[in-house]
Amino acid sequence: MEKIQPADLWQHLTDRVLIDVRSPSEFARAHVPNAHSLPLFNDEERAKVGTMYKQMSPEAALLKGLEIVGPKMSGFVKKAIKWAPNRKVVVHCWRGGKRSGSVAWLLKFAGFDVVTIEGGYKNYRQTVLQSFDNQLFKNMIILGGKTGSGKTYILKELEKRGEQIIDLEGLANHKGSAFGWIGENTQPTTEHFENLLHAALRHIDPSKRVWVENESRTVGGVFIPEGFWTQFKKAPLVHIEVPFDLRVEHLVKVYCTTEKADLSLSFEKLKKKLGFDQTKFALEAIERGDFAAAAAIGLTYYDKAYSFGFETNTTQKYVISIDDYNPAKTAETLIDFARLNLM
Repeated sequence: MEKIQPADLWQHLTDRVLIDVRSPSEFARAHVPNAHSLPLFNDEERAKVGTMYKQMSPEAALLKGLEIVGPKMSGFVKKAIKWAPNRKVVVHCWRGGKRSGSVAWLLKFAGFDVVTIEGGYKNYRQTVLQSFDNQLFKNMIILGGKTGSGKTYILKELEKRGEQIIDLEGLANHKGSAFGWIGENTQPTTEHFENLLHAALRHIDPSKRVWVENESRTVGGVFIPEGFWTQFKKAPLVHIEVPFDLRVEHLVKVYCTTEKADLSLSFEKLKKKLGFDQTKFALEAIERGDFAAAAAIGLTYYDKAYSFGFETNTTQKYVISIDDYNPAKTAETLIDFARLNLM
């Protein structure tokens, strides 16, 4: 059976489908982006076979495994045909051992062109983590701005104009603040966030300009990997200064289409930092539908926190004042600024 290295995986996926035969819980925790889950064993079955291997014998575990898998074999082949009509696949498990070998054998017997990943998902993960140290971005630019400045929308406009971007918040399913979970899907684990970031960085030319929104080390509940974070902290920061009232207006549009309870919950999370009185005023404003007043209270806190971080940031910093909320226009301004000052 042909084996490929994780570093070569993506070139093989131009015409092959990736099949992950680990258990459902392993796949749910983290997986290679765009992989299909075809678990050889479910979680209960995997535990049972593993226990028999340790407490009885490898032979007993093998026989139990065959007993479990036998009735599933036709289903495996049917799913694989559905996913890969050309019958070309890459199969992997955790270590590149018996689980992937078994499914690879079955699919090969069914007429598939099959390759497996050397060392399995474990080896892939090592490749992912090493990439954050090895891939150097010579022209990374951090896009900064106080909460409500619309940085994510500006990033999208930069991308439309041919600029490279890395959307950390999009990958993390979180906008970064205590309110950042509102309107988002469930966050990935940090492990899967790293996999998603690694996949996104494959499309980035590290020698060319790339824009990244300013973040703390954590985006919601996930951590930015160390190697990438080190480069992030050294990159020049371009801060866009947007008037307070425009930022309030933007936040109302973004967050206040949700349930009042979601907004109130987020303010409750900030109670220790906002103080009892300010939290009370914000909750009362939400209850009566005065979302602008609530947003202004939240911005007062976040502005102080941002200003402190900006002042203590030792990297190269630039400030661009924006007098209206127009992401497309701002993107053009940023591109012109970068061409003149940062290249």
